Amino acid sequence: MQHRLVSPAVLAALLAAPLAAQSVEEEIAPAIETDPAVLTANAALEAAPVFDGHNDVPIQLRARFDNKINEFDFADTSGTGATHPEGRVMHTDLARLAEGKVGAQFWSVYVPASLSEPEAVQMTIEQIDVTKRLIARYPGSLRYVETADQVERAIADGRVASLLGMEGGHSIGSSLAVLRQMYALGARYMTLTHSKNTPWADSATDVPKHGGLTDFGKDLVREMNRIGMLVDLSHVSEEAMLDALEVAKAPVIFSHSGARAVNGHARNVPDSVLRQLPYNGGIVMVVALPGFLNDARRQWFAAREAEEARQNSLFQGQPDIVKAAMDAWDAANPEPQTTIGHMADHIDHIREVAGVESIGVGADFDGMPSGPVGFEDVSGYPALFAELARRGYSQAELEMIASRNALRVLRQAERYAASIADQPPIETLAPPAE
Repeated sequence: MQHRLVSPAVLAALLAAPLAAQSVEEEIAPAIETDPAVLTANAALEAAPVFDGHNDVPIQLRARFDNKINEFDFADTSGTGATHPEGRVMHTDLARLAEGKVGAQFWSVYVPASLSEPEAVQMTIEQIDVTKRLIARYPGSLRYVETADQVERAIADGRVASLLGMEGGHSIGSSLAVLRQMYALGARYMTLTHSKNTPWADSATDVPKHGGLTDFGKDLVREMNRIGMLVDLSHVSEEAMLDALEVAKAPVIFSHSGARAVNGHARNVPDSVLRQLPYNGGIVMVVALPGFLNDARRQWFAAREAEEARQNSLFQGQPDIVKAAMDAWDAANPEPQTTIGHMADHIDHIREVAGVESIGVGADFDGMPSGPVGFEDVSGYPALFAELARRGYSQAELEMIASRNALRVLRQAERYAASIADQPPIETLAPPAE
C-alpha cells in the first residue's frame, strides 16, 4: 500500500474534529482511476506487457561511452544529456521500462550501413557483447532470452525479457556462414537492409539496384527460416518486401515501421504489402518516429531541406548568412506537432487492411531524437494503449498488439525451424562484388 504524507493543516483537522474524519480520509486517499480507457489499457498491459520490436540503447552505449559500461547506471539515465552533443537524454532506463509496462524488448545491435562488410561484422559482434554485458549487470530487472518460452518465463518472473536483433544485412558480410554464427551468438532477427542496399537486397531509401531480392537474397530468407531467425522487412524496398513474402515460410516482422497510406515515407509499409501480410502471419511493429507518423511533419522536413539547400547555393562559403536565414525560416515555419494520435492512426490503418493479428509495437527509442508528444520515451506505452482503448479497441485486441502477436510470430518461426531441422544448411555463396 502506498502512503502519502499528511499536511499539518489536515492533521490538525483530524485531531480537532474527529467526526470529520471521513471527509479528511477522502482528501488524503490516493486518487482512484475511473477513466474506462485507462482501466482497459492498464488491464491489458498487466495481462500482456509490451513486447517492443526495436530499441537502440546498444548504439547509444557505443556513441556515448565507447561501450565502456562498468560505471554506466542503467537504472536511471535521466542525467545522460551531458553525454550527447545536442544534450539529448536517453529514452530508456530500468525505471521507465517498468513505468511503461515493458515486458520484453528486442535490443538492436545496429551498426552504420556506411561501414565495409568486414568492419560491420566486427562491430556487430562488439554490439552483441556490450548488450549481453548490460543485461548481465542487472539480473534483477533484465534477463537474456532466445526463445518464446523463455520470454514468457522472464515476464512471469518480473524481468524484462531481452532479445537481440541485427539491424541491417551488411552485418553478415554477405555470408550465410556468418548469418548462422550470428544466430548462435543470440541474434533472433535480422533487418535485411538498413539505409543502403546490400549486394543482395534493395533498401527503401537507396536507388534501386536489384529489383528487390537477388537469388542469393532469397536463399538468405530461406536460411533464416531454416535456423529460426526472424526476417525483418523494415528498411527494405517494396519489391524486396514482396519478394521476401513470396519466399518466406515463417512469419516475417517489420520491427519498426508505419503505414505508407497514412504517411508516405519510404520507410513505411505500403498497402500492397499489408494486404499480403495475413497470408504470411507476420506483423508490423508500429514505430514512434514523428517523421514516419505525421505526414505534415514529413512535408515540413522536406521543405526545410529544400530551403537549406537553396540558401547554401545562394550563399556558398557564408555559413553565418545561411544560419541566419534558416533561423528566420524556422521561426516562420514551426515544426508540426506529432502526437500519440498519429501513432494510433497507423495502427488503425493496419487493422483495417491487414487485421489486428498483424500489429505490434516497435517504437525505435534511442534511435531517434524523440517520440511523439506524450510518448517521448519508454514510459509512454500506457498512454498509447489508452488512446487505442478510446478508439474502441477491446482488452483482448490490446493484449494482441502489446505482446501476444509478437510472441506468436516468434514461436511460429521456432516451430517452422524445428519442423525442417533435418534439412542441411544452405551453402549458396554471394556473387563476387562488382
